[in-house]
Amino acid sequence: MALIQSANIELGKELKHFILKDAFSNEFNSSENFGKGGMIIAIMCNHCPYSNAIWKRLQKVSEFAKKLDINCVAINPNIHPNYPEDSPAHMSSKIEEFGIKFPYLVDDKQIVSKQLEAVCTPDIFLFNESAKLYYHGRLDDNWHDELSVKEEDLREAVISLFGKQPAPTLQENSKGCSIKWIDTVMG
Repeated sequence: MALIQSANIELGKELKHFILKDAFSNEFNSSENFGKGGMIIAIMCNHCPYSNAIWKRLQKVSEFAKKLDINCVAINPNIHPNYPEDSPAHMSSKIEEFGIKFPYLVDDKQIVSKQLEAVCTPDIFLFNESAKLYYHGRLDDNWHDELSVKEEDLREAVISLFGKQPAPTLQENSKGCSIKWIDTVMG
């Protein structure tokens, strides 16, 4: 898998609220499920080793954030015939495998992922209580070895957001697999 990094996106960009279905066909409305303190949106998928390496840590950060009234949701943009392991049926297996307690949504038309300007999986966004981008970057400083993590970037951003601090000035790009865009892969 080729390693690419997320785009540099200007902080303060407003979230365009969305409605997507989860792996079980339940509808999720971002404006109705937005936490009072904000929302983490993680662009993830099933087949990417970079995403798979951080699912458990993302779950831990989401549980911490939930206590601060910051909700979390993951979105899979790789619903594509060439990537059957990313199908909703396989998403439900991933939910069970990693004990994911937040919604894992299907972005089959890739509209939400494009609006976010996501590039790779994982690609992580933290929006403040006004639905403005506060943090965009990596989960932590060591995607492949949890025991070697020294900087928990997303967790620290959640703490800063909760404490009404300015957004972190240093935001390291996320790195992972490219999103499998339907229009570029299928012609």
